[in-house]
Formats: sequence, structure tokens, C-alpha cells
Amino acid sequence: MSHSMVVFDRVCKSYGAVPVLKDIDLEVSSGEVLSLIGPSGSGKSTLLRCVNHLERIESGSITVDGELIGYRRSHNLAYELPERLIARQRARIGMVFQNFNLFGHKTVLENVIEAPVHVLGVTRAEAIDHASSILERVGLAEKLKTYPRMLSGGQQQRVAIARALAMKPKLILFDEPTSALDPELVGEVLDVMGKLAADGMTMMIVTHEMAFARNVCHRVAFMADGRIVECGPPSEVLDNPSLERTRAFLSKVH
Repeated sequence: MSHSMVVFDRVCKSYGAVPVLKDIDLEVSSGEVLSLIGPSGSGKSTLLRCVNHLERIESGSITVDGELIGYRRSHNLAYELPERLIARQRARIGMVFQNFNLFGHKTVLENVIEAPVHVLGVTRAEAIDHASSILERVGLAEKLKTYPRMLSGGQQQRVAIARALAMKPKLILFDEPTSALDPELVGEVLDVMGKLAADGMTMMIVTHEMAFARNVCHRVAFMADGRIVECGPPSEVLDNPSLERTRAFLSKVH
């Protein structure tokens, strides 16, 4: 039986006086792939960034694998954790951004082993061995000594995925991972993500790739105005949505 990997309980988040997440209740099971879709400004990326406390929530709670993220509770009050403890939590939550955020002065291999060596304390030899197998898994075994500037956007994003995998995460968050890519490079990144899904990796993905959401994801959550307004299997949400708001959005992206 799979357990709940991520649990949002009445999560609210504002930027100043502007609410961006409103009473979010959501559970993501271990091994589940959930896609977040919706119009720009609906709160998708903010929701994702709250999972590893890149964004602070105002109320409610988020737990990952049973652990409260970003805070500790005492006498019904929540206290933000010190940065070193938050960093420890983030170490097991992979994140892949739109823009690859690779170190330009480091080779592909050096990019992938950086965090395992300096954050997890893995020996360099062990990190290199693990990184080499991951880079082979994402189709970049021959690029170990290459610098990011010599790679295509799709290759750079696959390095970013390898870097996330090198930390042996409990789940990976993808924030529109193909939106910065030329159309002909999108497929190679989605192929790698599809293989991760088949291997049982828990993933939350903000995406506009509806075919990927339909074919790979277990559930799709449609967000609008800071709320999850519809959530279910792709066959329901994408092919037979119950709300007019969802139908209107999908008519523009299909």
C-alpha cells in the first residue's frame, strides 16, 4: 500500500494583501505523478515552491513523508525552523526549474556531484559512481566532461534532472520544466520524466504539456484563482471536466 508522500492541509499564502493560495487541501501518494494545470497566475508554481519552503505559507501545514515542512509545532503554535534544518529537509526534495540553473564553470559531472558531496557528505568517488549511472539513465553518459554552454537546452534540463536525482530524493517537483525549450527539444525531457514515472518516482509537475499529463500522470489538478477547483484522473479532468472554468481553459490549450 502506498502512503501519503505530500499532504497540504488548509494551506494559505499571500503576497502582501493579495491571496495566492486559498485553503489548499491536497494529498499526493507515494509513487504518484500529479500534474498541476491552470492559467498563469493561478498559484501553480507558488504551490510547488511551498512544498520545500522556498515560499513561506501563512496558515495551514505541509508535510512530506510525515514530516512537517519549514516549521515545528509547540503548544498549538508554529515556529519556523532554522535555515540549516530547512536545508536538510530540502535535500530530500528534488526540484527542477524552468531555467536550468546549472553552474556554467563546472562540467556536467561536477554539476551533478556538487550537492551529494557538499550537502550529504558523500565521498567524491561514490558521488562520481552514482552520478555516472544517473547520467547514463538520462542519456548523457558521453557528456560527463562537457560544460553546460556546449549543450542544447534539452540536454541542460536533463542534467538538471540528473542533479535532482543524485540527491536520492523522496519526490521531485517540476516547475514547467519544458517551457524554456525549443519545441523539438521538449520530447527528450518528457521521455526522461516518463521513465521516472514508470520507475515509481513521486512527482508534482506544473506543466502545459497536456498530452504528457494525459498519458503519464495519475491525476491532474486544475487550479484557478489560488484554489484547486477540479482534481481527478486525466480521463475525467482533461476529457470530461465537470466545471465550465476547466472547459474554457482546456479549449485554449488543446
